[in-house]
Amino acid sequence: MISILLIIALCVFIGFYAYKEHNQPQEVKLSDKLNDQLDKLWQVAQVSLKENKLLRAEKALLTILRVDEENAQAYNRLGILYVKQHQFKEAIECFEIAQSLDNNASSVHNVGLIYLETGEFAKAALAFEQALELENTNPGRHVAYSKALKGTGNHKKAAEALETGWEITKSPLILRELLHIYTELEDDENLEKTKKRIQKLLDTKKRKMPKLVSKKRKVVM
Repeated sequence: MISILLIIALCVFIGFYAYKEHNQPQEVKLSDKLNDQLDKLWQVAQVSLKENKLLRAEKALLTILRVDEENAQAYNRLGILYVKQHQFKEAIECFEIAQSLDNNASSVHNVGLIYLETGEFAKAALAFEQALELENTNPGRHVAYSKALKGTGNHKKAAEALETGWEITKSPLILRELLHIYTELEDDENLEKTKKRIQKLLDTKKRKMPKLVSKKRKVVM
């Protein structure tokens, strides 16, 4: 009787470990298979967005989010897709969800761009301020912030934002925008200062241009 019980116990023991060994690789395979499918869906979404196949991209991104509800990157891409379709309310919701999942400057900045597009300059300025608190080394954020501030009528602060952007990138495009703002502000001192900076850039560009060396032709006698 004892030997039978030992055999039964041994069979149960062996059976348990056989079941565990049999099922563990399957779980790993299922996980790998799922990851492969998500990667393929992500590739479909990326390519479709580039090719402007928005419906196909949307289906791929929504499928990803059904499986991975906390995929901030997918929410960001979905938000960009909705912007392309001028579905601004849906786009803002996507960017806000992305920002709540992954507190990064890009999501907040994207919200600001939508408000800028729709003419809600005060909301845009607030969003850009939040984005700059998270990451302030991108000159594009300062330029966008400046546009929002200009839209609210705060030209002085808009000029300050552009000056910060200029210090980061030294872009002539920023200087041209500063010319307009300082003209509107009737700030002659900064206007002249900006003109000198533009001239300095032009002079530097001229100095860097390669000189054409004319080759003397030999006269054959």
